[in-house]
Amino acid sequence: MNRLSNQPQVPVYDTDQPLNSYTLFPSFDLGSSRISYGYESLFDQVFAGQVVLMDGYVGVDWREISTKLKHYLANKDFTFTLVNMADFYKPTNEILEMIAPDLGGDDPVFGKKTQRNMADYIDWGKLETLQLSTDHITVIYGCGAAQTGIKGKLVYFDLPKNELQYRMRAGSVQNLGCSGQQKNAKQMYKHFFFVDWEICNREKKALLAKLDYVVDQQRPDHPTWMSGEDFRQGLEAMSHAYFRVRPWFEPGVWGGQWLREHIPELPQNEPNYAWSFEMIVPENGLIFSSEGLLLEVSFDWLMYQAGENILGKAHHRFGDDFPIRFDFLDTFDGGNLSLQCHPTDAYAKAHFGEKFTQDETYYIMDNRPGANVYLGFQKDIEPERFKKELEKSIHEKSVLEVERFVQKLPSQKHGLYLIPNGTVHCSGVDNLVLEISATPYIYTFKMYDWQRLDLNGEPRPLNVERAFDNLDFERKGEEVQRTLVSRPEVIASGSDWQLVELPTHEQHFYKVMRYEFDTEISVPTDGQCHLLMLVEGETISLSTENGGQAKFHYAETFAVPAAAGSYKLKNHGASRAMVIISFVKDSAC
Repeated sequence: MNRLSNQPQVPVYDTDQPLNSYTLFPSFDLGSSRISYGYESLFDQVFAGQVVLMDGYVGVDWREISTKLKHYLANKDFTFTLVNMADFYKPTNEILEMIAPDLGGDDPVFGKKTQRNMADYIDWGKLETLQLSTDHITVIYGCGAAQTGIKGKLVYFDLPKNELQYRMRAGSVQNLGCSGQQKNAKQMYKHFFFVDWEICNREKKALLAKLDYVVDQQRPDHPTWMSGEDFRQGLEAMSHAYFRVRPWFEPGVWGGQWLREHIPELPQNEPNYAWSFEMIVPENGLIFSSEGLLLEVSFDWLMYQAGENILGKAHHRFGDDFPIRFDFLDTFDGGNLSLQCHPTDAYAKAHFGEKFTQDETYYIMDNRPGANVYLGFQKDIEPERFKKELEKSIHEKSVLEVERFVQKLPSQKHGLYLIPNGTVHCSGVDNLVLEISATPYIYTFKMYDWQRLDLNGEPRPLNVERAFDNLDFERKGEEVQRTLVSRPEVIASGSDWQLVELPTHEQHFYKVMRYEFDTEISVPTDGQCHLLMLVEGETISLSTENGGQAKFHYAETFAVPAAAGSYKLKNHGASRAMVIISFVKDSAC
């Protein structure tokens, strides 16, 4: 299946990964003989009975799977029937009418997370006509195959969401149940985000305990797979040790050169790299390894299997939702981000169906002299004047004098800038921002984009009305320095280490701390999941009290689950290590 991206797929084997630099394909080792390779070896295991159910995620290449099935079964001289689950969906027009309230009409970006389920897509009258033969093999394949309720081996084909988007951009896939629909990539992504992912995630959660096999279907003709039991055991082991998701990278109109220069393993034929999805778990995958074989699944499975082990105290509030994200924003030799804000908590819940909103911080990982952060309003801000000037810039394509309205603060390396919802902000040129934030991540209301077109030469959507429904105009003047620039405080120290708190805003439900150490530190989880990144230094090793061990390099994100209890970090570099740690505040659980 075609994909449109310069980014590499996860290889079948991990032999080509560098040992002493940023790792593009981090994996969790399951031990020997846990992962297998190829369709034939999978089918040899599966076809021990008369009925096989092959379910999976939206975007999976069912044409490839059915073709391989026919070839395999014919070569074995089996008598068989292949049943395509898509033949039992409701007509596309009925599906689109059913989910129309969730798609936000003509809004190019935003909808509302659906409450629909896979069962709502099925024409149950049609499905009742399905008759199984007792004298040959029946394979029911496609999204929703398990909805038939028929007993048989259950195989689940998974697809990481970045690969789904690469297939989407190439026009190789369509939205769930929407055959023949012509949509551009932005419309399809909105449909995936607010509808398809919600439906498929509910379905995979319901199926997790029943799965006989799980398949990574991202590489054409080269799947890897494992048994459902080994899969569930692997998730449990991870939930007591550590995990690092597979990062992925995207260019953007304001993107910079820091990531490309500091991570030479990245494809160099992109114009820039604007984002690194370090730990944006709605879209990241997890990679398991066994004797060099790699298998990637979406992160959602980990929360469905062991969410309480992962989140500890915070599980009561967040449930299956992993609450904190890390990502990079790279503007080195690039451009300013758009001038923007994020929705209030009430607005996010009412308009988008989110459980919590997008409260952010900017941690300045690196910068150049003269770099700035735009944050908060000038003390004499006049909201109506600001809005009129924004509207004028849109209609007349005129340049906005941003600093008449918004403060521009010097960017301080290792400084933390606080961006609670409703705050006007953006990063300026020549920053590498580690964005530490609540997990929701697409709810950016752009007000001004410096009169740029996107990488495809199209205008980027602006959301002035939504922004003005959410902007806090009291975050202005001296209040900005007092409440939106974190003031570090050393709260503990020893002979060769210190713990620095970087206080967050009262609206932030998460803390940000920084350990600075020369040799080794011990850290209790205190019943919370810790997200970590080495922000200064070369390499550190992690060991947890239950035997988990791993090494991490500069700029790599990883997490220690609450169930790990405690862990040690050892500095393997020649200079002092600095590690950022973020976790949910006890008061927010």
